[in-house]
Amino acid sequence: MSKITKVLATGKTRTTGTDAAVFSGNHEGQLDIHLTSPNIAGAREHRFDAIEAHPTAEQLFAGAWSACYSAAVGISAKQLKVTLPADTAVEIEVDLGLGGNEYFIQARINLIVPGIDPELAIKIAHAADALCPYSKATKGNIDVALNVVTA
Repeated sequence: MSKITKVLATGKTRTTGTDAAVFSGNHEGQLDIHLTSPNIAGAREHRFDAIEAHPTAEQLFAGAWSACYSAAVGISAKQLKVTLPADTAVEIEVDLGLGGNEYFIQARINLIVPGIDPELAIKIAHAADALCPYSKATKGNIDVALNVVTA
């Protein structure tokens, strides 16, 4: 795995709740989203000054991963017979950056479970990481930091 030495853009999400989310697109069941490339001043020859503000690929990836990981947290907690607090949240940040002359992504997953025993929270976080298909897809491919906040 290559390391990012310069972060160019970050897509951040926060997902609350641990049950599967329902997302609906248009009446035909399709999703119509206009994407934006991150506006990276000075990154090689690319500048995107004339692009309207829409979600970036990093934000969409973080959002999809966050929803999936949140559902995995809910499943993992139920398997461990743990009732999660109502203010449980998942924050995922996906960075786009440079490592030498190459573009890469890296991520941070923050599981926020106020009032839960820290060791139990870490167990839930790792169980969810093992269950979540997005976490499985990224494992060994990009740098990912998994953090737990219980305070």
